[in-house]
Amino acid sequence: MFNYRRFALGKIAGMSSRFLPFADVASDEVPLSRLLRLSLFQVTVGMALVLLVGTLNRVMIVELRVPATLVGVMLALPLVFAPLRALIGHKSDNYVSALGLRRIPYIFKGTMLQFGGFAIMPFALLVLSGYGEAIDAPRWIGLSSAALAFLLVGAGVHIVQTVGLALATDLVPEEDQPKVVGLMYVMLLLGMIVSAFVFGRLLQDYTPGRLVQVIQGSAVVTVVLNGVALWKQEARDRVRGQAPQRVVAFRTAWRRLTQGRGMIRLLAVIACGTAGFGMADVLLEPFGGQVLGLSVGRTTDLTVALATGSLVGFGLASRWIGRGGRPLGVAQLGAVCGVPAFGLVIVSAFAGSAGIFYLATLLAGFGAGLFSHGTLTATMRAAPRDQIGLALGAWGAVQTTAAGLAIAVGGVIRDAIVVETGAGTGSALPYIPVFSLEIALLVLALALSLHLLRAGVDGTDAEANSMLGVAAGR
Repeated sequence: MFNYRRFALGKIAGMSSRFLPFADVASDEVPLSRLLRLSLFQVTVGMALVLLVGTLNRVMIVELRVPATLVGVMLALPLVFAPLRALIGHKSDNYVSALGLRRIPYIFKGTMLQFGGFAIMPFALLVLSGYGEAIDAPRWIGLSSAALAFLLVGAGVHIVQTVGLALATDLVPEEDQPKVVGLMYVMLLLGMIVSAFVFGRLLQDYTPGRLVQVIQGSAVVTVVLNGVALWKQEARDRVRGQAPQRVVAFRTAWRRLTQGRGMIRLLAVIACGTAGFGMADVLLEPFGGQVLGLSVGRTTDLTVALATGSLVGFGLASRWIGRGGRPLGVAQLGAVCGVPAFGLVIVSAFAGSAGIFYLATLLAGFGAGLFSHGTLTATMRAAPRDQIGLALGAWGAVQTTAAGLAIAVGGVIRDAIVVETGAGTGSALPYIPVFSLEIALLVLALALSLHLLRAGVDGTDAEANSMLGVAAGR
């Protein structure tokens, strides 16, 4: 009798390596189904990012009329923990428990932090905006509760993502670690696309009650998906728990990593490029709503366009690097795509064209995907082989810190211009300097990366880079 189930699964398995980047990392010991189940933690991270940076910033600025400066500061609060990502990864590498578990305890704590933040967030935002009966509530209650909510979600996201990626690398051989990290980031982008679409449909007809339902529903979904993702992923190792190995101090490990040839300059490239792509994250949806007159649902679709472009960029970057391309060269191409993308955003304001705006957002996402993959691979290859986890933490710490600072700066610039010029709804004047600054940051990232390439650092020879860096004392 013909087995339709086996036939279908065989077809899916055969298609996966062709259409899903990094799917060839699967093996008999760690099948693709297990890796995809583990990647659900990235789906919840993507959902949180879409909700914070995509949906809530539009709702807070346009519907709740919260100043963009305050919104930018609130969205930057989760990034207070970003510099600690390297330390979190290092701690999970050396965590000691009676059962020998290292990663799962940290991911569980991060999940609970996310849940708590989402549970109180909608009510905090309504009080902050003075909605309904909350109009008489003291201002400090709304500010402090909203700040706490964003801090809890931010801390949870950083812990879950950093330690989850480390757990993913534990499951595969050393040579496949860059591939499995790439697969996790592809699933992050897919999670962002699906979440943005769902949030856009749910908030098509915005009401405060619907906002509460969406955010608190996200809290429940986060716990469920992370629980499924972690089920039986990390083996219990009593030997490791009873006889823990000697722990290397974080300062010593960090010094060794940064002595690698060109590592500091590479981190500078990551910071400039990430700030260039991320500064307008908090302003894209308000720009679409105020300047182009787009609804909440249509502006949330911008996140879909941004994530779709990033997914395509990530997939093409994987193919090019897999065929011998230089990671830094791919990152440079991403920055080159970002420059005209933000130029088109400015053009869309003068043309009053939502189509040009969506095209520009898609192109910006494509460039960001190329840049992220190129710098991620370059960082991992430039690190010593026994410090891949720390390198991932360093990349994530620099990237998220730069994005957070850029978001806050973008909000401050926009509000300062509004106050100075009195520009009202429909005016693009407060936004144009932010987009122009993004172009300048991307050009700076290009210049720094060219300097690295001329110095012979391209992320293709990790051992040589590390040995030369130690010998040179850099």
